[in-house]
Amino acid sequence: MSKLSIVIPVYYNADTLMPLYEDMKEKILGQIGDYELVFVDDGSGDDSWKVLNEIHAMDEHVKLLHLSRNFGEHAALLAGLSVCTGDCAVTKQADLQEDSTLILEMYESWKKGNNVVLAIRRSRDESKVKVFFANLYYLMVRKFVNKDMPAGGCDCYLIDRKVIEVLKLLDEKNSSLTLQVMWSGFRTEKIYFDRKNREIGKSRWTLAKKIKLAMDSMMSFSYVPIRFMTFVGFLFDLFAIGMLIEVFWEYFTNNVPLIGWSSLMVVILFSSGLILSMLGILGEYLWRTLDASRKRPPFIVEDVVESRDKESTENVSTRE
Repeated sequence: MSKLSIVIPVYYNADTLMPLYEDMKEKILGQIGDYELVFVDDGSGDDSWKVLNEIHAMDEHVKLLHLSRNFGEHAALLAGLSVCTGDCAVTKQADLQEDSTLILEMYESWKKGNNVVLAIRRSRDESKVKVFFANLYYLMVRKFVNKDMPAGGCDCYLIDRKVIEVLKLLDEKNSSLTLQVMWSGFRTEKIYFDRKNREIGKSRWTLAKKIKLAMDSMMSFSYVPIRFMTFVGFLFDLFAIGMLIEVFWEYFTNNVPLIGWSSLMVVILFSSGLILSMLGILGEYLWRTLDASRKRPPFIVEDVVESRDKESTENVSTRE
C-alpha cells in the first residue's frame, strides 16, 4: 500500500492548527489509508508547538519538527520533506485557505503516474490589492524565469519520492521550492481550485518576505537581472555618444559655449544612482554566492517528536 505524507509548515498558526486537523480528519484522512502528517514549526513565538503536541497525542500518524528559529517557508518545507517517509508528499498551508479535499484530487492524479501535481489557484477570495500584486509576481516569473508558471500561481503541490530525493540533493538556500519542483522537469499535471479568504488568524507573509521571494526567484533561476544591467549600460553609452556629438555640433556650427553646470550635475547624480543600483544587483548575487559557499544548513531542527506508527518506513515506489 502506498503512503502519503502531508507536510505542513507552521508559523504563528496556533489558532488554525486544531481546526485544520479536524477538517482533514473529517474530509480526507479516512479515505487515504496509510498517511503521515508532518508539521514543521518554523520558530513560532505563539502556542503553535503546544497545540501540535496535542494533535500528536490524538493521532499516531503525526510527526513534529521544531526548528531552532524562523528559517522561512522554503526551509520549513524542505525540512519536512527531508524526514517524511511517504511514497509521495503533498504540501499544505496551515491557514485554512485551501480545501482539504484538494489533497485527494492530487493523490488520485499521482496514482495515475504523475510525478508532480500542481494545485493552481483558479480564483482568489482576497482583497484586490493582494490579488494584483500576487498576479504581478507570477507574471514576472512567467515572463523572465519560467514560462510554465501558471497565471494563478502555485503554492500547493504533490511530489513523488523521486522528486523529493532531487530536492534533497539540491539543498539550496535563498530559492523558491516551487520553482525547484517545476525546474526538475518530471511528468506534471495541473489541477485547479478556488482559494478562500483567511478567516482565522493574521497572515505573517509580510511585504519584506514577498520582496525577498521575488528576488530569490529571479536570481536563482534567471540571468535577466545581469542582462538588464548590460542592456541599460549599452543604452547609456549610446546616449552619451549622442550627447557628445550634439555638443560638438553646436559648438562648431553655432558657436554655442560648452556650459551647463546644472544639467551636468543632473547627469552625474542620475548616473551615480544607476551605478549604485547596478552594484546592488551584483551585491545580491555575491551575497548568495557567499551564503552558499559557507555551506550552512538551510534549517536547524531543535526538537523532533516522532509518529507512533510502528509500520516500516521503508520507501517503496508503488501505486494503487
